[in-house]
Amino acid sequence: MQVQSVPLGSVTIGPESWRDGTIRSIRRAERLVRQTRAGRSGSCSRPRSCNTAAGFTPKRTDDTAETTEDKITEEECEGSRDNICKKKMSRPQTTGAMLSLNGTQRTLVAPFPPSSLREQCAGASVAMAGEYMRRVREVEGQLRRQAGRVSQEGIKLERERGHLERMLRSLRADLTVNRRSSEGRTRRPSTAETERDGADYLLACERKELAELKQDLEGALKNTLTQLQALGQSSRQLLNCASERARVLELLPHSGSVGGHGTTAQTFTKTDPVSPFTPECKQVLESSTLMVNQSQQLRENIRQMLTSAITRQKDAHHTVNDGLVKKIAETISLQQNLTLTSAATRQAKFRKQREINCIRHSHDRAQGPEYSGDILSREKLNRPLVRVYHRHPGTQLPEAAQLIQGSAVLRRCLMSSEGELLRLQRACLHLLDDLHGKRAATQVDAAVVRMRRQQVDRRAMPTFLQQGAY
Repeated sequence: MQVQSVPLGSVTIGPESWRDGTIRSIRRAERLVRQTRAGRSGSCSRPRSCNTAAGFTPKRTDDTAETTEDKITEEECEGSRDNICKKKMSRPQTTGAMLSLNGTQRTLVAPFPPSSLREQCAGASVAMAGEYMRRVREVEGQLRRQAGRVSQEGIKLERERGHLERMLRSLRADLTVNRRSSEGRTRRPSTAETERDGADYLLACERKELAELKQDLEGALKNTLTQLQALGQSSRQLLNCASERARVLELLPHSGSVGGHGTTAQTFTKTDPVSPFTPECKQVLESSTLMVNQSQQLRENIRQMLTSAITRQKDAHHTVNDGLVKKIAETISLQQNLTLTSAATRQAKFRKQREINCIRHSHDRAQGPEYSGDILSREKLNRPLVRVYHRHPGTQLPEAAQLIQGSAVLRRCLMSSEGELLRLQRACLHLLDDLHGKRAATQVDAAVVRMRRQQVDRRAMPTFLQQGAY
């Protein structure tokens, strides 16, 4: 019910000060009533008493000031009404509005609380808690998804670790094969065959190459194990943060959870220790993202390192095998030449032996018989024809001198031929020994090549890595 002012009469009774004081009291009361209605939670209607003195014309300055104040108060009432109408759909106000005019503070107007204030407060609390829980569920979902990505990256890195270990086992086996190859080549028979050659140099180069690859892969394996430990720790931190965030999600239905199918995760940028997205969660997410990126880069480096190691390992193995095969071919070629030369030397030895036999026979014939009774009459130097010829001086026959000289020449030829025969026999024996050594060296090198080809396990590494190495 609105308060209405009664119009004043036009008849003046009594002094003006008495009348003006009464009018001021009435208007002061009306202002208080309007201010009281302006602070209520309902709609603010303009009081009809604002035009109470419509037919009254004040004559004093005080009345003019009061009239101006009444107009300002009416404007304040209209402004308060508009503000209250705008805030009507918002949550209930528990504090009154502060009215001010020209920088001067006026009275506080407290609204009258509705009867459902407790229910409204409880509903606002439930809505605030539900919103907080939903945002916490979003953070929890983001943490658990990141933990899943970290776990998947750990599985992939674990697979690469297995490839590294298999490659290291293959390198250790190749080093063992290299050592056995070097030891096997020391079993060549002769001293000349055990000297260092090109095949030994290739084996030394292969050993150095395999040792470098083994050292590089061991370093990569150590980095992989360190990265796996870091990924495991990051996953545990993510799950711990997710479990800590999930402590307030017991009353939130799972059907309304964030992170289901067809939903997108919200990106949180601002952090607050008392907000759903705490600085610890942000730090864990950033560190896990960094760990995942490092793991991906490490996996790429490991894949490139494995491909390069397989290529270098195969190149070294094929180079040594080719060198050994060339060494075997060279030895076989020398063996064939030795066989031909030894045959020619043996033939020359037999020929020289026949020549010596002939020279010895001629020498024996030139010496004559051992018993003087066996000398023929025509061979004697005192036969009648020779004695008659010797009757004159200076008529000596050269027969005796020629026999002596021939015997000496035959003796020298015999000694020279026997020396040549001895040298031929020694050369033939040396050729036979060399041939035997070459044959044994060929067998040893062939056994080394067979061992190297049998000991290589081509199933040591996956097929896709072996294909990428070509």
